[in-house]
Amino acid sequence: MPNAKEFWLDFATDLARSLAFLSRLPVPARFFKGHDGTVSRACRAFPLAGALIAVPPALVLLVLGHQTAAPLVVALLTLALMAGLTGGLHEDGVADCADGLGGGRDKEHALAIMKDSRTGSYGVLALILSVGVRAAALSALITAGSASLAALSLVTAAAVSRALMVWHWAALAPARAKGTAVAVGQPQADARLFALVSASLLALVCLGRPFGLFPLLLSLGVAALSAHLFTRFVSNKIGGHTGDTIGATQQITEMALLSTLVIML
Repeated sequence: MPNAKEFWLDFATDLARSLAFLSRLPVPARFFKGHDGTVSRACRAFPLAGALIAVPPALVLLVLGHQTAAPLVVALLTLALMAGLTGGLHEDGVADCADGLGGGRDKEHALAIMKDSRTGSYGVLALILSVGVRAAALSALITAGSASLAALSLVTAAAVSRALMVWHWAALAPARAKGTAVAVGQPQADARLFALVSASLLALVCLGRPFGLFPLLLSLGVAALSAHLFTRFVSNKIGGHTGDTIGATQQITEMALLSTLVIML
């Protein structure tokens, strides 16, 4: 068993690798010396990495939300910055999934569409809905609650949605024999558990007091249910996960969590 110092040093390394995997933020090369490229253990840090990626957009939301009467504009600027930090990684996933899963005749056809860099009508609609729902939810949180509450909700949603990415990833085998999903490995069981527990604790700390325990638990439950239903749909459609379905899980669960928080406010 590693001691506390070794644990936190290992976790810091996993966090750095997670930030590099999930965003365009610069990460020192020393964290990758001798690394085989997998994130089977590093994915335990995905929730914290997601929260850290969300901090700059949350600060923009916090500052502008207190200074303007146009909350929807603030929400859209916030999401634009978030997409810039991640390189649109998850947005690309939800668009590809919408095209492939919506238009594919069978598994092979769906996977071929998802691999195509072009975006079809299903993908465009999915992106519009993803940005629109999240922007509307953040705008409503600013208006009905406060900019501070909206900022905390954004950070929480970023963490929880990335924990549910890990859950989706671990629940299914790779749909392709080769590809990114195979190269980066399958999440370890303890890494999945750590991700889910840490995200839940962060949600409790950030939103337990302003929303109350029951509304928060209900919101987390809706997000988890959306991940479960999407995972079942993906399993039935293509028999496993891909990098795109992992990214789509993040977008779907973030929409679900933010929307439910607004309804419960």
